[in-house]
Amino acid sequence: MDVRIKWVEGAMFLGESGSGHTVVMDGAPANGGRNLGPRPMEMLLTGMGGCTAFDVKMILDKARQQVTDCVAEIHAERAEEVPAVFTKIHVHFIVSGKGLTDKAVARAVNLSAEKYCSASIMLSKAVEITHDYEIVDVA
Repeated sequence: MDVRIKWVEGAMFLGESGSGHTVVMDGAPANGGRNLGPRPMEMLLTGMGGCTAFDVKMILDKARQQVTDCVAEIHAERAEEVPAVFTKIHVHFIVSGKGLTDKAVARAVNLSAEKYCSASIMLSKAVEITHDYEIVDVA
């Protein structure tokens, strides 16, 4: 896997993925940016969230659960001092669907956290990651 990061101006950089996609990353005005894109640490958290949400949705699909929506809301805390690493990450899944079972959703969340999500498993080596979920039954 390869990516290329190119400085544009101020605190703005373009991230170019090996799969041909580009994302703008920028800093806050106080740091020389113009706030035209997410911060790099937000991108890291977003990538982890996308990885685990994808897993949960696919695992539930394979379990023949009728998922109509899957949202991962992530809250992270960072150290006050430099380097301002993540110290805690909490992932809250909101899974909507028809007749979803608690057992299936719990299994999907646990399998993602412990076996499939490369991003969260890698980050868990350095930071405490917790998960919970809620099920919204759609009639």
